[in-house]
Amino acid sequence: MPEYLPNPADWVREQVEVYEGSGGTDGIGLRDTGLPCIIVTHVGNKTGGIRKVPLMRIKDGDSYVLVASKGGAPKNPVWVYNLRADPNVEIRDETVVQKMKVREVVDEAERARLWEIAVEAFPPYAEYQARTERNIPLFVAETA
Repeated sequence: MPEYLPNPADWVREQVEVYEGSGGTDGIGLRDTGLPCIIVTHVGNKTGGIRKVPLMRIKDGDSYVLVASKGGAPKNPVWVYNLRADPNVEIRDETVVQKMKVREVVDEAERARLWEIAVEAFPPYAEYQARTERNIPLFVAETA
């Protein structure tokens, strides 16, 4: 079994520890927003280690929309490259944990529809997209 490699960012590491340490009953609001989040567990494409990242909980039916905004930073978050290399993930949504498979959204019509859902769930995404030249990647996590 690969080793768990905690995120170097304090807030990410602490969010994951509280969320998972409580079995999904505490720490379920993302940072200072208080909005519901999920924990996405995946494999690092360079390290082969287990990585975990809290992301906004954005649902589309039974699927989750993963938004790689990184606050509108010029570069993608590292987890984007991990998911592109290995689409198998585990998603914790409060007390429910399930294995899922992700796919990057490339179809423009699907992307536009999902982007609208994402911005409705978290309006700052629109501002994040405006402040960066990169097209913020979207992934859909579906039951495997």
